[in-house]
Amino acid sequence: MNAPASGPAEPRRVLVLGAYGLIGSGVARHLRAAGHHVSGLGRSDATARRVLPHTRWIIRDMATLLAAADWLPVVEGHDTVVNCAGALQDGPRDQLQAIHADAVAALAEACRQKSVRLVQISAAGVSDQASTSFFRTKAAGDAAIRAAGGDFTILRPGLVLAPTAYGGTTLLRMLAAFPAVQPIALPDTLLRTVSLSDLALAVEKAATGELGTGETIDLVEERPHTLSAIVAGMRKWLGFAPARLQITMPPAVTRLVSSGADALGLLGWRSPLRSTAIAVMQDGVDGEPARWRALTGRAVSSFEQTLASMPARSEDRIAARMALAMPFAVAALFILWAVSGVVGFLRVDAASGVLTAGGWPDGLARASVLFWSAVDIALAMLILIRRYAARACLAMAGVSLVYLAAASLFTPWLWADPLGSLVKIVPIIVLALVTSAMLQER
Repeated sequence: MNAPASGPAEPRRVLVLGAYGLIGSGVARHLRAAGHHVSGLGRSDATARRVLPHTRWIIRDMATLLAAADWLPVVEGHDTVVNCAGALQDGPRDQLQAIHADAVAALAEACRQKSVRLVQISAAGVSDQASTSFFRTKAAGDAAIRAAGGDFTILRPGLVLAPTAYGGTTLLRMLAAFPAVQPIALPDTLLRTVSLSDLALAVEKAATGELGTGETIDLVEERPHTLSAIVAGMRKWLGFAPARLQITMPPAVTRLVSSGADALGLLGWRSPLRSTAIAVMQDGVDGEPARWRALTGRAVSSFEQTLASMPARSEDRIAARMALAMPFAVAALFILWAVSGVVGFLRVDAASGVLTAGGWPDGLARASVLFWSAVDIALAMLILIRRYAARACLAMAGVSLVYLAAASLFTPWLWADPLGSLVKIVPIIVLALVTSAMLQER
């Protein structure tokens, strides 16, 4: 392996793959602040423009770039490519073999042909013998980069902590937001963390050649922490009171929850409770910090130092509570609208009787009840599909307003119903609007 370069680094033209993700956006911002010319690659133009509006974007899906020829025009004009793209588990939007291995192998060959430096963000602990497809496919991508040769650096971070949260770090904040008690699975699992700022600094050093070439470097803190200690530290960092009681979830319950999360994954929900995340936590997140220390003369920030460097804000506390509340809000809306629709079909005579009492013809009243019951069930089904969930919430609010307006016009006496049949629609509208806001990604 070559020795690290010395002297000030010239500005580089850097392409960041997955640049609107948690790691990618942090890396892109750091490189721009350091004076480098940064472009991004992602598959969603809307998300890209929202997260990094002043960045030049290439909108492509990595999973479709499976030959070196596909990558050659993409890497053209860049000095360095930083691969921050990745996915936790196979799903409707993600194919791990394509993203982590096949596309990376093609990218490595294209970078070699164009003499472009490649910085790969892998993960601490990857192995072709690992228990999860996530780690195995990441290891395959790393191996393909080494086999291709060229100028490359592979960085393998531990659990990445950042001022914002996504995926596993969202799960930590959700757990920390539980009031009074602390439910937790696998509390004794050992994890090593790394701050996003340390990871971004390592990317900059790799991109400018300061780490030499052909290196594989673990980016992890010196001392591991138990998952229980990390969640407790997150509670303190967020400003929540210490838990009065820790409840350790039995393995059977953990498997049941992860199986449910996997099932929801088929509908597009990328829950941090899916089986891959649980398996990673079960195996722990470990690594060897010595190589980074030898190359740079410094250690990665500890978990405590990372939290101290990014003070929690009120919006962090709100976001943690909202992340915890969101699944319950979605479930409540699904149950409410599904039951409303089913009851409408089962009690069509009673429901249409309310309208006929207001002067509606019987046939029109029954048709209206059946139509709107079908709408209720359709909206309940749509909120279960991740890509439609936020819009389903807005539709629920709109349909509720139609119900209020129609009832005020044709059956105004229902406002005086002692059970509050119309008054209760108002908080339903508010819940739907708030849940829609919770469901906005990045």
